[in-house]
Amino acid sequence: MARFFPRSSNGIARAVIAAVIVLFIAGSWIAWGIENAPYVTRQGITYEQPVPFSHEHHVHGLGIDCRYCHTSVTESSYAGLPPTKTCMTCHSQIWTNAPMLEPVRESWRSGKPLSWQRVDILPHYVYFNHSIHIQKGVGCATCHGRVDQMPLMLQAESLQMSWCIDCHRHPEKNLRPREEVFNMDYEQPSNQLALGKELFERYHVRSARELTDCNTCHR
Repeated sequence: MARFFPRSSNGIARAVIAAVIVLFIAGSWIAWGIENAPYVTRQGITYEQPVPFSHEHHVHGLGIDCRYCHTSVTESSYAGLPPTKTCMTCHSQIWTNAPMLEPVRESWRSGKPLSWQRVDILPHYVYFNHSIHIQKGVGCATCHGRVDQMPLMLQAESLQMSWCIDCHRHPEKNLRPREEVFNMDYEQPSNQLALGKELFERYHVRSARELTDCNTCHR
């Protein structure tokens, strides 16, 4: 019986299958790269603000505690942004004529709040509570990075679901004593896993199964 396909068909079929596999792998790699690019995650990007506020100067240089400006962080899901009154506590006395602080003075005169650009933004369908993380011993720097070293605030981590889930699966890797939560100079000890497991029990952290349940973050 005559051949329906020429002998070269087998080689062509193998080449096509190989090309499809290569294209699939390349496409997946490109898609992964786009998904994790700063353009999508906003990681490492600074944004123009009404005033070029420097956390490095205020936190590291002046030693101002996070809670001085973010007053609701220990008791609310929202950390809070400082009202103009907080800024003017100091700047009614120092740098009173600095041009860069004119938006602050104008806000104080007019009573119109400054319109700060949010840096760390989660999707609207994600529930995040600052206070519960603080109560369980998660330091500010764990999520926000070393803000005391940032002349301009930027998003230190990707804040993608995979990043959050990794911590929820192994919370002991990041837990610290509550009194060290706001300490930017805190360094994990050599026995972090042992300490983390101890704090896990002491602070009654929920199990990894519960922490990774969809309902924990998507309500």
